[in-house]
Amino acid sequence: MALSENPESGSVSEASETPEDPARRGRVRARRAAVMAVPATLVAATLAVLTAEGALGVQFAISGMPFTVTASELKGEGFEQYGGLDHMAPGSPNEGDTGGQVLVVTSVIKKATLTKLCQSVDLGGTNLLITAGGGEKKVSARDLTTDSTDLSGDAAFRNIEIGNDASTLDKAGANAPKGPIGVFSQQSDEVRIANLRQTNYATTAAVFKLPGLKLRFSSEGCPK
Repeated sequence: MALSENPESGSVSEASETPEDPARRGRVRARRAAVMAVPATLVAATLAVLTAEGALGVQFAISGMPFTVTASELKGEGFEQYGGLDHMAPGSPNEGDTGGQVLVVTSVIKKATLTKLCQSVDLGGTNLLITAGGGEKKVSARDLTTDSTDLSGDAAFRNIEIGNDASTLDKAGANAPKGPIGVFSQQSDEVRIANLRQTNYATTAAVFKLPGLKLRFSSEGCPK
């Protein structure tokens, strides 16, 4: 089935200031580690984000270090999205004045493919850069759950529902995570987004394949 010929586009942003003082950057440099690539997801311009205390998008303590993800195109089947809170490990040096909590948009996709995926993590003075899916084979993933604070691109949905209660979502399958009762959400049968760019804090996936994977340190992150 064809997607809408008039895609909705837009972006959602949450103020997420990260201190850049020399002491913090020094701590970040000391914590350099390999980071798995994270696939991109999206949000409609009309999405209003509501959340409730304890609404978690992932089942682990996040590091509190954001990372950038871009893709020239994402296609997904079984899409759900709602607001949530992620929590850092107690005493994390990245918590700043957030109290260790990050307000996020949780996006769930049953099946997804991505073209020209790029992920970059600012480690303080250098970036960990990951690319994949730039050739004939695309990045593919199943049962994705991604938590983001900023998302933009040109999106199109098939059979979209906006304003659902997050506890009632069913497009991503019976085993997909659900949001808390009373939280605003949306879902659709299919989704496509071009020129995707987002800021993420966490992700999970049952299966994640990255053909042509390249991981390296770089003075620059993903291209704007």
